[in-house]
Amino acid sequence: MTAAIIDGKAFAATLRAKVGELAAAFEAKAGRKAGLAVVLVGEDPASQVYVRSKGKQTVEAGMASFEHRLPAETAEAELLALVEQLNTDPAVDGILVQLPLPKHMDEQKVISTINPDKDVDGFHVISAGRLAVGQQGFVPCTPLGCLMLLKDRLRSLSGLDAVVIGRSNIVGKPMAQLLLAESCTVTIAHSRTQNLPEVVRRADIVVAAVGRPEMVKADWIKPGACVIDVGINRVPAAEEGKTRLVGDVDYAGAMAVAGAVTPVPGGVGPMTIAVLLRNALVAAYRNAGLALAADAI
Repeated sequence: MTAAIIDGKAFAATLRAKVGELAAAFEAKAGRKAGLAVVLVGEDPASQVYVRSKGKQTVEAGMASFEHRLPAETAEAELLALVEQLNTDPAVDGILVQLPLPKHMDEQKVISTINPDKDVDGFHVISAGRLAVGQQGFVPCTPLGCLMLLKDRLRSLSGLDAVVIGRSNIVGKPMAQLLLAESCTVTIAHSRTQNLPEVVRRADIVVAAVGRPEMVKADWIKPGACVIDVGINRVPAAEEGKTRLVGDVDYAGAMAVAGAVTPVPGGVGPMTIAVLLRNALVAAYRNAGLALAADAI
């Protein structure tokens, strides 16, 4: 038995195409482009690459991209003032402050300053609360992307046993809430979980988001299970001085046991920016008071 490969790159391309179509429809109705503002503080190389990619894909989707790059020594008050300005800017539908921020800034305070109706990253405490009680709001991009891949593969998730490994506010907790909303029986496992392999072994769905290279072994996986690997870890490659990307799951081992597996790279990763664009477009429709069918995107 060889597992099916869940192609996140192809799914993300399809999602971006849908966003592009609906962005054009929005512009025709609203008389303006949907707008996404991204704020980068400092010179973190990974963040710079990510922000550049976000800006490029935003424009390619037919939306307006507003980039604000601030030096690392920027005062927190100056960043908060910029966020407040973006909150009231009618051209801006979504606001994303790239993390991590410099150490002298309080990340939670900055996130809490974003208008929840423009919080396309889904990190605001109000966004988390809306998700928890089933109200309309924004969900962090990575777990929502994982859910899309799961539903595309399995269709109905109702009644399935799901284990989420990892309890972060960005992936683990919102992932569990999304699976609960789909009527799964959900367990959140983590570093203190006793008999972790046994807990994982009973799951029809495994979402691994712990940041430990190839931690989840083949014999942890129930035959036929659907495995979503959120991990992105750099490990030494065979060639000296080189590195390679691996997930939190032993991919080769999982492919011999599971029903379907996301690869790393090319699985969950491409979904994150695609879902961000989706969230920004949904925000634009809501902010403009325009109807958007629930199954449109």
